[in-house]
Amino acid sequence: MARRPVRAARNDPRARRHDPDWEPPIPGKRRILRTWDEYMEMAKRVIERFDHQFDLQHFDYMHPVRLQKGPERYRKPYPVKVAYTEWGDRAHPTIICVGGVANTAMRFNYLAADLESHFHVVCMDWVGRGRSGWMADERDYSLGTYSEQLRQLIDHIGGGPVTVLGSSMGGSAAIELAAHRPRMIDRLVLNDIGPFIPVERRRRRADTLARHYVFREPSDLLRRIGASQKNDGPVSDDIRFNVTFHQTKWSDEEGGRVYRHDVRALQAFRTDAQHSLDQWSLWTRIKCPVLLIHGMLSDALLPDTIERMRATANLWLMHVPDTGHTPVLSDRNQNWYIHEWLMDRVEMREWSVLHAPSRDDATGAKPAAARARASSAQTA
Repeated sequence: MARRPVRAARNDPRARRHDPDWEPPIPGKRRILRTWDEYMEMAKRVIERFDHQFDLQHFDYMHPVRLQKGPERYRKPYPVKVAYTEWGDRAHPTIICVGGVANTAMRFNYLAADLESHFHVVCMDWVGRGRSGWMADERDYSLGTYSEQLRQLIDHIGGGPVTVLGSSMGGSAAIELAAHRPRMIDRLVLNDIGPFIPVERRRRRADTLARHYVFREPSDLLRRIGASQKNDGPVSDDIRFNVTFHQTKWSDEEGGRVYRHDVRALQAFRTDAQHSLDQWSLWTRIKCPVLLIHGMLSDALLPDTIERMRATANLWLMHVPDTGHTPVLSDRNQNWYIHEWLMDRVEMREWSVLHAPSRDDATGAKPAAARARASSAQTA
């Protein structure tokens, strides 16, 4: 009798059926979810790890007349409620974390949890995103608005100087504020963002964002989020659940989950994305220390931009392999280096940091300093 072919072992890496070329390998077990009840059960387990670690706060952002674009006779200052999370002891140095055009404050949960022992960490939802209120007019969503919102937050929590960590658009707003109000910001951490982004890249990103999506099944949500975050680096499903849960909400009217943001904010970004972002004139005015985090596969932070940034700023540079625009900052090795830089304990000016073991590990322990140093000994 002919012998039946031997089946490949399930744990044999050569037997993988799916190896998408757009996504780095993801550590941790893949979850197959068929119902929203299963999704909520898993999301609850993931987000519970941050239970009681932060306070959800609000303040009223007052939108000034000078940033309004509507008819002049209708312009007057108006308030918009802004949400932010607060971690750690207020007596410690403050670091404010602000995200990209479609991010929420909860995206920084892992970073905030890793920093809160020595820092007062504040993570803010931009107007029109997350749990913050919406602007009255689409034209009121602008980089000037975000910079002013950041300024008012700093004043609200007691004034500067503070450290600001900005991912993507958040970094652009931080650059603008640091240039105009240098006494408010004493350090900058720029997560894969510089003073220049080419128009082609901005248009491509804007076209994928400025739409209304209804996710009627968990698989649709995870597939969409996975595709849109393919450059975030090798993150596990647990990290994705934290992002997807806080970035979306249930809508009875739509019969599914929808993004937790004002579509008009992303449409305003699409209008602004018809030209390159150029902040070089502002960049030359920034004198504070800057940690630049570079996703090595990034199409937003280009090598020419990095080289020009080196010549005009007090710059430290951390390269993150297998990652594009932008790193999630959930990796313990990356966060360890951010912590050490903030504590003035990083001597080298440029380095690469390898990925830490998945947070899905049962131990859940933070990496020891020696292990983090070993993983980042390879300089770019």
